[in-house]
Amino acid sequence: MIKPDPSKICFGLTEELDRQSLETFLNLCGQEDFSKLFATRLSSEEILSLVDHVMNLLRKHLSENEYHRIFLGDTHHHHEHKE
Repeated sequence: MIKPDPSKICFGLTEELDRQSLETFLNLCGQEDFSKLFATRLSSEEILSLVDHVMNLLRKHLSENEYHRIFLGDTHHHHEHKE
């Protein structure tokens, strides 16, 4: 795995650069040392607010299968459509 390079983060210039920067930013957020430290610094209200916002975006932009397969890494989840 390639280590994210924070020097390449730059928002507001182009949509392509914003997407690349967001990818790097999210990878940095997922680093174990950072996530452990940051989680200890947030209040309960901040935690709930952050999770609510992220979950709303996930629901908006991912299908249920994408959420389970890609975000949660659950390769056994299969949503059946009922008609």
